[in-house]
Amino acid sequence: MKISLNWLREWVDLPDHAHDIAHRLTMAGIECEAVPLLAEPLHGVVVGRIVEAVQHPDADRLRVCRVDAGDGGSHQIVCGASNARAGLLAPLALPGAVLPGGMKIGRARLRGVESGGMLCSAKELSLSEQSDGLFELDASLEPGQPIESALQLDDWILELEFTPNRGDALSVLGLARELAAIYGIGYTRPAIEPVESGSEASISVEIEDIQACPCYAGRIIEEIDPNAQTPQWMRERLRRTGVRSLGLLVDVTNYVLFELGQPMHAFDADRLAAPVSVRRGRSGEKLSLLNGQTIEPKSSELLIADAKAPLALAGVMGGGDSEVSESTTRVFLESACFTPAAVAGTGRRHKLHTDAAYRYERGVDPALQRLALERASRLIIEVAGGRAGAVVVAGSEAPGLRRVSLRQSRLEMISGVEIDAATVESSLGRLGIEARQSEPGLWNAQIPSWRYDLEIEADLIEEVARLYGYDRIEARPYAAELMPIASTDTRRSESGVKHALAARGYHEAVSYSFVDPAVQSLLAPMGAEIELDNPIAETMSVMRTTLWSGLLPALQYNLQRQARRVRLFEIGARYELRDGEIVETQSLSGLIWGEALPEQWGSPGRLVDFFDAKGDIDAVLGELEWERDEHAALHPGQTARVLRGGHPLGWMGSLHPRLVAHFDLPSAPILFELDWAGISPRALPNRPKMSEYPSSRRDLALSVRTDLPSARLVAEARAAGAAALEAVKVFDVYVGPGLPEGCKSVALSLIFQDYSRTLTEHDVDESVALIVSHLGRILGASVRG
Repeated sequence: MKISLNWLREWVDLPDHAHDIAHRLTMAGIECEAVPLLAEPLHGVVVGRIVEAVQHPDADRLRVCRVDAGDGGSHQIVCGASNARAGLLAPLALPGAVLPGGMKIGRARLRGVESGGMLCSAKELSLSEQSDGLFELDASLEPGQPIESALQLDDWILELEFTPNRGDALSVLGLARELAAIYGIGYTRPAIEPVESGSEASISVEIEDIQACPCYAGRIIEEIDPNAQTPQWMRERLRRTGVRSLGLLVDVTNYVLFELGQPMHAFDADRLAAPVSVRRGRSGEKLSLLNGQTIEPKSSELLIADAKAPLALAGVMGGGDSEVSESTTRVFLESACFTPAAVAGTGRRHKLHTDAAYRYERGVDPALQRLALERASRLIIEVAGGRAGAVVVAGSEAPGLRRVSLRQSRLEMISGVEIDAATVESSLGRLGIEARQSEPGLWNAQIPSWRYDLEIEADLIEEVARLYGYDRIEARPYAAELMPIASTDTRRSESGVKHALAARGYHEAVSYSFVDPAVQSLLAPMGAEIELDNPIAETMSVMRTTLWSGLLPALQYNLQRQARRVRLFEIGARYELRDGEIVETQSLSGLIWGEALPEQWGSPGRLVDFFDAKGDIDAVLGELEWERDEHAALHPGQTARVLRGGHPLGWMGSLHPRLVAHFDLPSAPILFELDWAGISPRALPNRPKMSEYPSSRRDLALSVRTDLPSARLVAEARAAGAAALEAVKVFDVYVGPGLPEGCKSVALSLIFQDYSRTLTEHDVDESVALIVSHLGRILGASVRG
């Protein structure tokens, strides 16, 4: 927010320079920077009145103007502004003047016509970032008056950033209260006298949801002069806050918003059908907004409506069907209090960012509506005449009192300093908080209506501490009681998995949860997209359903920097829609690409394959099962479903050749993604038994179906129940001549060992026979001759 310091000084007599004021505000928790209104002084620029403006004889877009500069003469100026006309007052730079940026004004001939100076726009004076024509000055100014004094340009602009809890400070009134508390001085706001009712005009108002709108007030003003112009002083103050003039009625509501902090809206009263009501949206309704956008309000969204249709999106933006225009002579002024919960999110859902929504989301004083309505009525009548009807109010104008207790012992413990009772009471009193001691060291504080953010004891402690001065609180060692977190052997820790992967050459990646929808659709074509309402960029407009959406661009980034061996992993959340609800799942994902081993002389180079990644996962996690399957983003035949105890955990495989080409990769990376909830449990560590007796080994070459996974063969061999079977391993797979069609040969090594005796040959033969019989019966396996 921007505020003129000159405007603020009318409310509170600040003794310091602008930079010091900004520093005091920043130290009190409101980030502030003071910027001079004019970066460079203006020399030789005065108020000029255009006496005559005629068409240039040789240029359609130029006018030849005679201008009164208050020096008794007439200056001929050639001007290209579309609003140059007789009677207009505008800044006039005479020959010899120097404008911001170093532009020197002299005499010149423009298309053969002599021009002695320049009529200026606000942009040319560095008073605005853009302008549509000459800077139109108030008709009450005198020609020849220096522009600095005419517009009071000896001013500073306070550029402020507020935390979300400080809605009370988003106005001149709020800042004056804050600065008065910081400096320990008083502040004076302009007297706002109620406007006497001079008209019978009225319209009934009602509230259907009193929790969302505690108070709704309004009044009709009729017989307004539609030709009345916004005064120069008001236009100038609005311009210095960054708001352009939009006509008297809208300018007044904007002025009251920045002056008092109360958003208001002006409806054309002739377009309304009583009653005006505050209600929720209804099915099938549409609302055309002031910006030309047409929306379909949700049933949860608060609306202002009349008997026929919605009029405005409450607390956010008015509707186009009831807006005031240049011909409006009867206006209905609205001044309402909407709770933060009723407005929060509504603007963002419809991509609307307004000053009103910004304030309502942070909290508007529920005792301010009548005062703001009187202020706006007075300003309109003073400038444009008219007769005001009676104020109509629905809801309560008297907000309920809130009380919070404060203990001095708690204050000293949290702030770290001893603050005496008198200072505590004085600090709170300067903020409008009435604090009375119910007993020594205990205050009962009554919270003012404008401070939505003060709800608990810690809030009051913060207020006392910041007025005391954060810079006065000395740094000192702080002893804290920490509760150690007990680790458990039955669950893996994230840090343990991260360290294990790092030990195997992986680097941790941290990518955005917002990803490119084009990449997402390639990696998860069947998943529903979760679109963001306000994306950072078009390439970050959906929530990721797989962490591969971030890892593959990271691989591209590394390859563009000549990386030859890339191993990345990430533990993070992915998101998917289930039955209309967004479900967040924590996952472990990874990617390997390039050389299998670091560059060396001891082994020939080769690219990574599926079994390199599988070996890493087995080493880090173990206890997993692998089953051939298919995934849209992975290579058919080089993809496995990862399971644990028969329950699916995720996927591993080589990137699909189509996607390898799309990402322009030299070769396919191996990817994996596993649900963290499924891999984090683990069996308790168990020390294996050691036998002092020798083991015996038997090798079996079995003929089985080509599509039978070797893991299934090993599992069934163990399940046969052979005595003293210690281990089963696959040591060879053969496919080729000498085998029946559709079969392959898998060689198993069977290790037998007993813990109480040396096994005999007969013992081992019996166990082997049992295993062969079981495999033949269950899997159709036969021993090769």
